[in-house]
Amino acid sequence: MTTARPETVPYADGRLLDVHRPTTAAASGPAPVVLLWHGSGPDERDVLHTLAQEAAGLGLLVLVPDWRPDLADGGRADLLASLAFARHNAAAYGGDPSRFVLAGWSLGGREAVAVATHPDTPAELRPTAAVGIASAYGRPATTTGDSPLEQLTAGPSPVPVLLVLGTADEVVPAELTHQLSAALTKHMSTAELLELPTDHAGVVMTVYDSDVRRCVPATDPATLAAGRQTAAVLARAAGLR
Repeated sequence: MTTARPETVPYADGRLLDVHRPTTAAASGPAPVVLLWHGSGPDERDVLHTLAQEAAGLGLLVLVPDWRPDLADGGRADLLASLAFARHNAAAYGGDPSRFVLAGWSLGGREAVAVATHPDTPAELRPTAAVGIASAYGRPATTTGDSPLEQLTAGPSPVPVLLVLGTADEVVPAELTHQLSAALTKHMSTAELLELPTDHAGVVMTVYDSDVRRCVPATDPATLAAGRQTAAVLARAAGLR
């Protein structure tokens, strides 16, 4: 795993995004891009720092924005602004816009899959693949207004969708991911499901700290090993094997 500190840049007025560049040893030429959305805690891009660094070590350019689900619009403006910024500026950070993965964890995962697969997403913003990590997909997404599960039950996905869940997750039951996986399979969409022996926080290499009421970096070897598999899914979604 690379330990380089990310560069922090604004993606909109007053809104920040971390740029985790791939290591020199892992990448040559423009790198595949992953835009990674955090969960329901407002402005928690730091929660995904360890996972982003692990993915960067695999040769990915990983962009992690803050966003505010607690705003009146549910964070819609933040999410779409970060997507537009990433799509239009990834090349300036050494990224390859033709290999662009939209991914998210927990609440961010539902939003990522919704935007990536919705028929109304503009072609210039649509990613080449989506990754949902420990997410629930049956409720309407704030970005699209529609449930990704309903959309993908009705028809095939326009892009590959890769899903990750923790078998010990007590926040988002595994069945909610299995439902989406079944819908994708029904329509023969390109999909992958990875089940990891960890919990809701562990899939992103973190542990929930009740004292600070947020996820913090994990140190347990088993949790880190599980989270590394999530990073590998991001790499596979981007075309790296």
